[in-house]
Amino acid sequence: MTDFTIASFNVKNLIGPEKEYYRFEQYTPEEYAWKKDWLADQVMTMNADIVCFQEIFEEEALRDVIDEADNRGQASNEASVPNKSKRYHKKAIFRKLAYDDYSEAALAFAPNVSDSGPGNRRPGVATLSRFGFAEPPEIIQVQDPPLEIEFHELGGGDAGSYRISRTSRPILKCRIPVGDQVVTVFNCHLKSKLGEFIRPHGARFSPEVDLLQYQAAGRSMGALRSGLRRMAEAWVLRDLILEELKLGRPVMALGDFNDGEHAVSSEIITGEVPFRNYAWMRRHDAEEADQRYNKHEAAQINESVERVRLHSAEKLFVRKSLRDMVYTSAFGGVFESIDQILMSRHFHPDYEKRIAEMDYFSVFNDHLTDGSHPEAPYNKLASDHGQIMAHMRLVDG
Repeated sequence: MTDFTIASFNVKNLIGPEKEYYRFEQYTPEEYAWKKDWLADQVMTMNADIVCFQEIFEEEALRDVIDEADNRGQASNEASVPNKSKRYHKKAIFRKLAYDDYSEAALAFAPNVSDSGPGNRRPGVATLSRFGFAEPPEIIQVQDPPLEIEFHELGGGDAGSYRISRTSRPILKCRIPVGDQVVTVFNCHLKSKLGEFIRPHGARFSPEVDLLQYQAAGRSMGALRSGLRRMAEAWVLRDLILEELKLGRPVMALGDFNDGEHAVSSEIITGEVPFRNYAWMRRHDAEEADQRYNKHEAAQINESVERVRLHSAEKLFVRKSLRDMVYTSAFGGVFESIDQILMSRHFHPDYEKRIAEMDYFSVFNDHLTDGSHPEAPYNKLASDHGQIMAHMRLVDG
């Protein structure tokens, strides 16, 4: 059997010191040193075989963090892992304590095509793999041709369309060899819930950002725009996932989805949950009230839905444990999971042809604090996301 771990880590604005990423936002050398220190500690603690990073502005800063994690891991091993001269060196506990460095690992970085210089930087994503890559990673961001989503009026008639020519951040597709399998891993960061506002020609800023002249309707329209974009990006990811599933390839999709499991955008990515019994359902071509799908057709439909469905690692873990609350984000009194690890049925414990199962699901969220509690400790340099990690075990084929 082969064990491996796979994690998602939104690092929150990783860039080198004294580089303005958003307007007026940059790190002093001391702030960068603190952030690198904290991130390296998290990377070392996770010790994951595959890590999908989000909010990476530059590859150099990420490599800086990984090198620091390796330095710390090596020091930890020297202090806590006995060498072969010790009679107890084979104890299982030391395998758990040992840190495996990333000196031989492969790193793929996907810069953002919308990145436009100091003060107007846009983050990308990166995937780190101790197993390397089975083929060159692919970066998907520009939609050529643009995705055109048509709308129709209720009752008939054209209602226009919504066009998306690029996603807000790149999607990074990596084919990763694990044991005798190759798993397709998608790393994504969907559009946030921050409103999208339109700046009038010649104006310094959008009217909606002037909070002294608060425009409730305009800000709600901004939320609608960002929601539309997020759902369109979810469909782009879903389409890429379906291409892999049609080829019979195991798929994992990780990242910052900026929505919970039951949000429409998440359900677009995971696919439909099959109806309990399609034999109860009236046929799509029914000419009489009692015409329903037969058992053979119901089984066919169920298989068609299940074959392309993704499953939440978090929910699979909760199903087999008494743990009933996992969160990766805390803001305004709301604790929720907006970072997810989704898996095709190749990893589902109920699928007889599964290639792997999840043994455990880790959440690293002790650093998260909620802005609604002013007495809570807080450091803006730490990530505002919890890290999640699935502990997987390949089954004997």
